[in-house]
Amino acid sequence: MAIDAFTTATAGLRVTQSQIGLVSQNIANVGTAGYVRRTLSPITAGPGNAGVASGTIARAIDAAALKQLRSETSGAAYTSTMAGIRTQLDALYGRPGDASALDGMFNSFTLSLQSLAANPTSTAARTTVISAASGLATTVAGAANGVQALRSGLEAQLDADTREASGLLAQLAKLNARIGATPTSDPSRPDLEDQRDQALNGLSGLMDINAVTLPDGSVSVLTGSGVTLLDRDNATVLSFAGRGTLTAEAAYDSDPSRSGVGTIVATTPGGGRIDLIASGAIRSGSMAAAVELRDTVLPQAQRQLDDLAAGLARSMSDRLATGTAPADGTKGALDIDLTGLSPGNAITLTVQDGGTQRNLILMPFSGPPPASLPAGGTDDSEATVIPFRLPGSGEGAPATMEDAVSQALAGGGYAVSAVAGGAAGAVRILATGSASLLAASASVTQTSSATDTKSGKTQIPLFVDGKAGTLFTGSFENGSQLTGFAQRIGINPAVAGNAATLVGITGTGASAGDSTRPQALYNALTATPRTFSSASGIGGVDAPTTSSVAEFVQGVIAMQGSATAAAQDLDEGQSIALSTAQGRFASTSGVSIDEEMSNLIALQQAFTANARVLTAARDMLDTLLRI
Repeated sequence: MAIDAFTTATAGLRVTQSQIGLVSQNIANVGTAGYVRRTLSPITAGPGNAGVASGTIARAIDAAALKQLRSETSGAAYTSTMAGIRTQLDALYGRPGDASALDGMFNSFTLSLQSLAANPTSTAARTTVISAASGLATTVAGAANGVQALRSGLEAQLDADTREASGLLAQLAKLNARIGATPTSDPSRPDLEDQRDQALNGLSGLMDINAVTLPDGSVSVLTGSGVTLLDRDNATVLSFAGRGTLTAEAAYDSDPSRSGVGTIVATTPGGGRIDLIASGAIRSGSMAAAVELRDTVLPQAQRQLDDLAAGLARSMSDRLATGTAPADGTKGALDIDLTGLSPGNAITLTVQDGGTQRNLILMPFSGPPPASLPAGGTDDSEATVIPFRLPGSGEGAPATMEDAVSQALAGGGYAVSAVAGGAAGAVRILATGSASLLAASASVTQTSSATDTKSGKTQIPLFVDGKAGTLFTGSFENGSQLTGFAQRIGINPAVAGNAATLVGITGTGASAGDSTRPQALYNALTATPRTFSSASGIGGVDAPTTSSVAEFVQGVIAMQGSATAAAQDLDEGQSIALSTAQGRFASTSGVSIDEEMSNLIALQQAFTANARVLTAARDMLDTLLRI
């Protein structure tokens, strides 16, 4: 009996000593990132299971809590990236109401025109208009440059994140191999599993993943959409071909040879290649947010600034032409004066056919039009775009504008003719089929060149395109003139060098004291409704919006401010969700000093009890030996 007690107490001491060592290890790693609390459950041993032995060291893991933690980590990384870039984007416009903010600079410009209209002979007032216009152009260009700087930063971030994700997958493959080869009884296995989970948590911050534990203890990793990234020790290699500094023209295309930005390619162990962006495989995490910001959010912000720059330029230099019902009462027709039509001065026809309303956009060219003309570059991304060549613009061009428009609409159920007794460029568009013609409009440039400041009309090319001072007409001759215009907008040197042109209208007999031109320019900015593209998103729906330039400025600022506030609110909510998930995981897997100290006291008592049994057994043996 004494021998049995001695054996049992000795085994108990060994188990208790192991448990005390494990508790000490837990306490020592209370602040170690990724450390999961260890537990040791004794098992019965010996004849009749009367003894005890150390069991396997296990980690206290709640699989459901761990899965939720990774999901919330991906979401938090996504919302944090979105909120951070949105905040930076909003800051590019300045604080609303500040004199140096976008709306403040615009208001300064319109007020300077109003002051000039009130005192057209004032040299100081003319100088102020030039200065305010220059400041506004600089502010718009600065914001647009900032947008592209943010896109370039995201391009660099995607490059770094892709390399980090690929490195984590390679690390996981090695850990999978080591875990699979390590017996569950090996005390080093929990350390390997901690390293594996830490790598998985890091990967979940970059992209949404789903980790599946296999029978041998290794894991397979898939994206949230189901693309396999890791299968035991076979890791997919992620690569990113960055484009460096991005421009307004740089856009994503599923064909790498045409894409202006980088894409994330997954190369499987078998050599297959998957474009993770084109396939929509990454849906959350910092990488998904970076892609969405680079390819959707920031390009829309650039388009808003481009539309604003175009609105400023064309309000100064263009005449709005609107279709009106014919004076002779012809039914189903609209008359529109297109005199002076320039390349890029798109003509928009709103038609209704079979109950469906849509837009036709006629795009004039001075040379051969491109093979394809994307509707996204026009005011209505859903419109049908029909290019045509202006009269006298080269071999094969129609002889007259009427012929050009008729040729563009050949077979479309419309007849185009000159307006009898109307202006030289006035045309009548008549719906001859089942379709109804609802509206016709165009923005027609009134100046022949950037140096044409004395046309005898109220319009003047105050804002021009680039250092060369090219007249802005919205041309598509060598690509879209609108794309990136916000970065190139500047003040016309011909006007800046002769501020008197802001008031004198040569050919009308008006004196330098005439306020007609500055008042007309002021009205064109603040009261005249213009069409802004659906791509700007200001209207809240996927359709063009009509407003004055002043209202469009306010719309841009309000939209960006609202989007920033929403992103920040979402990030705050996601941060709370992540904190909750971390707390839930920590409650099971984290180390609690109080709990471990309580366990330590209980184990010390068990150690003392086993020691007393050993003492009693020794005393019994000594007594027996002395008999």
